[in-house]
Amino acid sequence: MSLTKRCLAEFIGTFWLVLGGCGSAVIAAAYTADAAKISESTSFPLGIGLVGVSLAFGLTVLTGAYAFGHISGSHFNPAVSFGLWAGKRFPGSDLLPYIVSQVIGAVVGAGIIYLIASGKAGFTLTGSNPLATNGYGTHSPGGYTLFACFISEVVMTFMFLLIILGVTDRRAPKGFAPLAIGFGLTLIHLISIPVTNTSVNPARSTGVALFAGVELFSQVWLFWIAPILGAILAGWLYVAVFSESTADERQNIEELV
Repeated sequence: MSLTKRCLAEFIGTFWLVLGGCGSAVIAAAYTADAAKISESTSFPLGIGLVGVSLAFGLTVLTGAYAFGHISGSHFNPAVSFGLWAGKRFPGSDLLPYIVSQVIGAVVGAGIIYLIASGKAGFTLTGSNPLATNGYGTHSPGGYTLFACFISEVVMTFMFLLIILGVTDRRAPKGFAPLAIGFGLTLIHLISIPVTNTSVNPARSTGVALFAGVELFSQVWLFWIAPILGAILAGWLYVAVFSESTADERQNIEELV
């Protein structure tokens, strides 16, 4: 498959991840119905909440992996690309084109969310995490410190990459990788949404922050450094400890999902 086609798949997949994951958080997480339409005396809050948003992120990766895994490897995330490179599954020469495609896809996805959300009267880019942005300190949903958020993002991305590297290993059962990766990302969100609003994906963080203002965009650096560090550590560990061979044998992930 040509690099152009693979990058287009990465663009669409990352677009879908941001639209589905962040879109669910912005549009559907805390929707409340008009009580008068249901009952004069009771209100019925509707919304998917933290669990629903976690599932939405997992489902976007799951469906995207089945749709595009055989084309691009379905990274949809610069940290995943770095982790696969560190795990000797992805050529370094393709890192930059993949990452550029992922970031552009995330920005377009965030732009679509903004266009939809701003169609409702009263919508504003206010609050600590507008457009489902990631943050630390005052922009952490639970008020967690920079250090706590850094540790969370490193560890969660580290585990995410170990899952990806494990289920796409040639020795693993074939055809189930997207399920494990999607459910793994769901679990990661269930754990860490209160801490950072869960990034583990620099492109996802960058896309929505571009629309949320300078203050939130100034925190994006953390959501590049921490996930990429966690991913690279996971790649190195997998090669050193769990690989079948110590030979530098490139393994093409798109054949395994």
